[in-house]
Amino acid sequence: MTGTMARTVTLPGGVEMPLIGFGTWQLTGHRAYEAIRHALEVGYRHIDTATMYRNEDQVGRALRDSGLRRDEVFLTTKLLPEEVGRERDALAASLAALNTDYVDLWLIHWPPARRAEAVWREFLAVRDEGLARAVGVSNFDLVEIDQVTAATGEAPAVNQIRWAPALHDPQVLAGHRERGVVVEGYSPFKSTDLDDPVLVEIADAHRVTPAQVVLRWHIEHGIVVIPKSGTPERIRRNFDVFSFSLSPAEMARIDALGTG
Repeated sequence: MTGTMARTVTLPGGVEMPLIGFGTWQLTGHRAYEAIRHALEVGYRHIDTATMYRNEDQVGRALRDSGLRRDEVFLTTKLLPEEVGRERDALAASLAALNTDYVDLWLIHWPPARRAEAVWREFLAVRDEGLARAVGVSNFDLVEIDQVTAATGEAPAVNQIRWAPALHDPQVLAGHRERGVVVEGYSPFKSTDLDDPVLVEIADAHRVTPAQVVLRWHIEHGIVVIPKSGTPERIRRNFDVFSFSLSPAEMARIDALGTG
């Protein structure tokens, strides 16, 4: 996917998922509301939340107050491990907090210690009923993905995992592609040295920031990425990654920062 200026990736069922989204982990209360409103004003059309984040109500209020139609924004939320066995109640609570009849993507937040196959069957049923347009997992490895796929005949649409140049593993990425599972990376900066000379040099060449280079690198690989910030200027800058692209040589240099 290197060199593409695509803004979405297509999930099963023809669901279009924006390649860049706004992460909301650790944003709560009025700060969350203001950050999400600003993100929507800047142009983000993909918001990532979770029951665990305790900010679904702020996401819902920000979306309502933005004036955008519900179908203009891709919403993701997630099931807590302790909610295994009462998935329907958990999703109903999320939908109420988000003030919506459906989410675009519902994820199993962490691999359940038990009943993973049963949980996945329930997720597929919820999708088939229209309460979620697509369903997936988070923090699963390929073996765990294969287990739920074997039990149901259907793979998760997405696996949301920690990803960054330093964590780049071509085999893991290829394994997801072979299974038809889209990789969504979270915490793109937490495992990244933004002062790394490679990132700084490439950023200078494009007159952007190293953070923007990291995000563009995800997009060039076809990896969905959800940077988080509570700072208006960073929120704006993190979204501005479609005005430049990285060459195959630059991509290779960034890939080489990985440990995989």
